[in-house]
Amino acid sequence: MVDLGQPEERIEKLTIGEREQYMKVIRTPVKDAHGHVIGIQALLLDVTELKQAQNRLERDAQNLERSNLDLQQFAYVASHDLQESLRAVSSYCQLMEKHYSTQLDERAIRWLQFVVNGAQRMQTLVRDLLTYARIDNKAESWITVDSHAVCRLAIDNLSQLFAESGAQVTVGKLPVVWADATQLEALFQNLIGNAVKFRGERPPRVAITAQQVESNWLFAVCDNGIGIKPEFHERVFEIFKRLQSQERFPGTGIGLAICKRIVERYGGRIWVESQFGQGSTFYFTLPSPYALATEPEHASP
Repeated sequence: MVDLGQPEERIEKLTIGEREQYMKVIRTPVKDAHGHVIGIQALLLDVTELKQAQNRLERDAQNLERSNLDLQQFAYVASHDLQESLRAVSSYCQLMEKHYSTQLDERAIRWLQFVVNGAQRMQTLVRDLLTYARIDNKAESWITVDSHAVCRLAIDNLSQLFAESGAQVTVGKLPVVWADATQLEALFQNLIGNAVKFRGERPPRVAITAQQVESNWLFAVCDNGIGIKPEFHERVFEIFKRLQSQERFPGTGIGLAICKRIVERYGGRIWVESQFGQGSTFYFTLPSPYALATEPEHASP
């Protein structure tokens, strides 16, 4: 039952022949000097085009969501099948090399090694693509995460790389943020790993810091590596965009694209400032649940 004393707005659907029409009805009570309702003032607005556009947007959004789900499912299935096939190729080539090495000449053994290396690179590529595909734009798994502890996990995962390169990493005061812990770990691991990987003649030095800027935390991963030319500062975040040869710096070219996808999932942004030959600093922002940071700690693995 309509309360005549209160304003009312609603959308009514009318069918005229085969044509649908939407009208926005605005009813406003008319009151006398004593506040008694003495009538109703009605305004009709034709909002058919607006409503049809809204319906199209809703259908497109639903179709896009279904398409994304289908694509993710395809990626999972395809990656699993590809991984198994590549694992089989690599394993059987290694078995041939092991059991028939005395019957093969040097060229045949070298060819087998090419096949094994190619299969292993393809496995890494498929794994990275699957990681990229699994990063969605939903916030269902957002929790408060101690980024300092997550950063330490990422550093531990890279301990072998640090040992081989003689890298030193300094971790400053890092905050609590809204994030997914697993994806935040991947973010740190990619950025720190790249900082050590793309090094020059000097021993790698990496510093991770953070500061609060309004409602966000601004992180910085600074290195003394080979640096990036200005014209490539945006390109490095594109998937499969490599600036160095595979022979000099092996990799799939997906790591920074994964970083960008993770950061943008939380409404943040990521960018790089670099001087070619001197080093780079990668910045990214993440939302802050409250102005709280862990105690400062400096550590080297």
